Amino acid sequence: MRLTRKYSLLLLLSVGVIALWSFTTAETTPLTKSQLGELLFFDPILSTDSTISCASCHKPEFAFADTLAFSIGVGGKKGKRNTPSVMNMSDRESFFWDGRAGSLEAQAIFPIEDHNEMNLPVGDAIRRLNRNKKYQKYFMQVFAKGANKENLGIALASFERTLETANTALDRWQNDEKADTLNPQQIRGRELFFSKAKCNECHFTGDFTADEFRGIGLFDGDKHNDSGRFMITKNKADIGKFKVPGLRNIALTAPYMHDGSMKTLREVIDYYDNPGKMLPNGLNRDSVLLEPLGLTEQEKQDIEAFLRALTDDRFEKK
Repeated sequence: MRLTRKYSLLLLLSVGVIALWSFTTAETTPLTKSQLGELLFFDPILSTDSTISCASCHKPEFAFADTLAFSIGVGGKKGKRNTPSVMNMSDRESFFWDGRAGSLEAQAIFPIEDHNEMNLPVGDAIRRLNRNKKYQKYFMQVFAKGANKENLGIALASFERTLETANTALDRWQNDEKADTLNPQQIRGRELFFSKAKCNECHFTGDFTADEFRGIGLFDGDKHNDSGRFMITKNKADIGKFKVPGLRNIALTAPYMHDGSMKTLREVIDYYDNPGKMLPNGLNRDSVLLEPLGLTEQEKQDIEAFLRALTDDRFEKK
């Protein structure tokens, strides 16, 4: 049917009104706390020279971890410890390898002020955000006030709490969603994880961790001289102890350990099989690791296969 000129004009006018309404709605619909946190997480505005964002070291494609032993901060400075993943942190009670932060909100502020990371005093970060027209509007939308240290931490933590994963081959297998989700090798690896290999002594709960600090012998006061939890508690029993990391998406977060000294999962498995072989002078080694496990080559391969089954579907190549 042929449109009259008058009708065509009315139609175009209507479309224009709808488009304008949609644009205005998108501009005025308030952000959520997590959406604001996501913007901040990926914005280098929180670093001294505006070159480093949280995502510079917590890379989404690597389960929000880094691929370097020590991440590079402003001015090319290196961090002092390996960057851990910030995924699956909602149920944790302490944060960082040494447990210095007791909440996600507190954790979010540390990298901003750290001299080797973003190197920006939080007061300066707040002033910068409050001078920025975009963030002036966003903080007013979300918090009904300008940016401050408290709501900056809340926003970043709210985003981090969205980074939960529970869609892995293991999850489906445990939920009986598909009988053959895990292959025979992965099933053998799982059995070893909970028995001979003793992995579950430290890696338990749904995220394969708990808020515990263990010594695995990676401290000798010489080449390996990071005393870990001791720097916070000053308790000699904590020398060389570090927070047990979660194992979800572990295949993506190499290199491993607090010092990034192990490049592959196989290196990690070899170390746990016989810690004394690699570092005979390691101090405060956990009782679970006092004797070699005696894993065979096949058993090591099976355990690695199981650990790879902890990768969430969002990271699996299609």
